[in-house]
Amino acid sequence: MSKDDDETVSSQKFLASFQEPLKPVYTPADTEKTDYACEIGYPGQFPFTRGVYPSMYRGQAWTMRQFSGFGSAGDTNKRYKFLLEKGQTGLSVAFDMPTIMGYDSDHQRAQGEVGKCGVAVASVENMETLFKGIPLDKISTSMTINAPAAILLAFYIAVGEKQGVSSNKLRGTIQNDILKEYIAQKSWIFPPKPSMRVITDILRFCTDNVQKWNTISISGYHIREAGSTALQELAFTLADGFAYVEYGMAAGMDVDAFAPRLSFFFNAHQNFFEEIAKYRAARRIWAKKMKNKYKAKDEKSLLMRFHTQTAGCSLTAQQPENNIVRTAYEALGAVLGGTQSLHTNSMDETLALPTEKAVKTALRTQQIIAAETGVTDTIDPLAGSYYIEWLTDRFEAGAEEYFAKIEELGGVVPALEQGFFQREIANSAYKYQKEIETKQRIIVGINQFVEDGKPDIDLLKIDPETEKQQIAGLKKLRTKRDNTSVKNCLANLAKAAKCSDNLMPHIVNSAKSLATLGEIIQVLKSEFGEYREPPTYW
Repeated sequence: MSKDDDETVSSQKFLASFQEPLKPVYTPADTEKTDYACEIGYPGQFPFTRGVYPSMYRGQAWTMRQFSGFGSAGDTNKRYKFLLEKGQTGLSVAFDMPTIMGYDSDHQRAQGEVGKCGVAVASVENMETLFKGIPLDKISTSMTINAPAAILLAFYIAVGEKQGVSSNKLRGTIQNDILKEYIAQKSWIFPPKPSMRVITDILRFCTDNVQKWNTISISGYHIREAGSTALQELAFTLADGFAYVEYGMAAGMDVDAFAPRLSFFFNAHQNFFEEIAKYRAARRIWAKKMKNKYKAKDEKSLLMRFHTQTAGCSLTAQQPENNIVRTAYEALGAVLGGTQSLHTNSMDETLALPTEKAVKTALRTQQIIAAETGVTDTIDPLAGSYYIEWLTDRFEAGAEEYFAKIEELGGVVPALEQGFFQREIANSAYKYQKEIETKQRIIVGINQFVEDGKPDIDLLKIDPETEKQQIAGLKKLRTKRDNTSVKNCLANLAKAAKCSDNLMPHIVNSAKSLATLGEIIQVLKSEFGEYREPPTYW
């Protein structure tokens, strides 16, 4: 192939995030404007491009935190113990759709969905069963929950106290990222303004009472799963993070009082080098903005600590064993990008919740990377690569362009109300699908190397009795508890919602009185209302 032919071919290969041609080869000329000391530096030093800790994985491997939850709290408790026995180092709770949407398991809208896509948790009793035999002072727990996050955190605090573990010793994370719900995942309950009030109340409460807890896991994962590009995932996630900082400061909090407990959650997708550069750019952008714009003085406020999950939308129902390979490369990219915590998807997750065999294989994937590949031997080994550094710079520049657009629209909340994020993501998702249909983008087993027949694979099935037993348990709970105490606690919560009192102490008291998730949510709905997304046209 001639040089001209090579350049013609390369010009047809575009980066999904940037829509510009890739060069056949990168040289020092592509990074000549990059100042090593100011833009790259050393691990554990500003602007943290190379990692948030000086020793990174040479000191300690990332937390292996498999996202898990299905059926009843008892079923999931068994799965957690299985994973811990196999070497998992942190827990991550997947809730079912009724819990995510703030409904008790016996609500009419929960019918047929209890325990199907995660674990059903409607009360402190369910939470207690979920962690039975698992000491909460010894384990870090992440909970993927957003609109009802305050209530699930209250349940967890109550269970900790029952175990004799005070709230200031609890370690973990609630996702609690409501902005990305309006942008991408769509599991909201309240309108944006009261939702942000709840979040700032959580920030203040945890700063005073649950100091080791990560109060928001600002999530790009779901933005990417909705169809965004890597650049949009980076820019929109960071924009949300800055919005939370601004709301916290507007509520009168010192930025250094709450910013160190903010964490992030990114997607690990298939474009290996692009994903690595995305993580490096994210750390750099966050550190610069926190220091220069928000005037944070505590170095911990500048550190972007993040969890990563391999891309669910990259998995295929066809030839599901191929998903093991996809997940391994995505996980390796996350590790080379410097993640603090990692979930690897199971090969069967496009078909059902994972079986024990599949989830063990996913966990072993992480363990093989950590123990056998040598990637933990040196920190940020790809630093100095002309291509990686060019990509990192390009991500930063592209994100800044998006920040300017969002600012022109009045900020994150006005931009989402105008449908800006939704249109951007929808257009990217459409383009991605067209690339698959025209074979500009090859997906093995989908549009090339296709095989006939259905996959021969065992799937996890949720027993229909789970829902019946969960409903029976709630009925029993309501008869044995002190309903006068429940009523009083909920009344106090209602009063707090009408004024500016912090909601969290009242939510915690309601949880301890054995008020259910749905009962607490209903009190807040009565004051805040429910969100209805306006139609967006483009």
